[in-house]
Amino acid sequence: LIPVVTFYLLRDWDLMIRGIHDLLPRSMETEITNTAVDVNSVLGAFFRGQLMVMLALGVIYTIGLSLIGIDLAVLIGMGAGLLSIVPYLGSIVGVLVALGVAIFQFQDWLHPLMVLLVFGVGQSAEGMYLTPKLVGDQIGLHPVAVIFAVLAGGQLFGFLGILLALPVAAALNVLVRHMHQKYRQSELYNSSHNGDVDG
Repeated sequence: LIPVVTFYLLRDWDLMIRGIHDLLPRSMETEITNTAVDVNSVLGAFFRGQLMVMLALGVIYTIGLSLIGIDLAVLIGMGAGLLSIVPYLGSIVGVLVALGVAIFQFQDWLHPLMVLLVFGVGQSAEGMYLTPKLVGDQIGLHPVAVIFAVLAGGQLFGFLGILLALPVAAALNVLVRHMHQKYRQSELYNSSHNGDVDG
């Protein structure tokens, strides 16, 4: 169903947005529209950052497997990188395939251990640098916030939580930023107390 639903959503997207826009209260139209535009741009930045992480992982895996001498290193490495759009799937599939190839190709224990080392380095690079830097910076989240968002998402909602943690955190960050800006412009924030103080 996903390709069919995606096709119709893309085809009728402008009509849907126009219909939602026409239902907005006129007094809040500008504010809601600006917030939606900001959320849209942040989510777009998230997907661009995620694509960069996938490509970077593919390059790391490919170079590592090539240095070991694994046959089909480019195919396995780039495939594992592209599958990493789903957390852990790319590394699991890549490790299993690369281990199988290493065992059949070299028939020793050294090369499978080197395969595990390559994927361990890739996973460490993703968790500690690539995702916080390439995705976190793109969506305006601090690297520590990125790590905690993924951990909290996984703890609360399992696999689906890990998958949706960063887009949801990015959207919430935009909403909090807009609320903070609105508060700073409010009468509550800008009013001053002019009462006499007894001394």
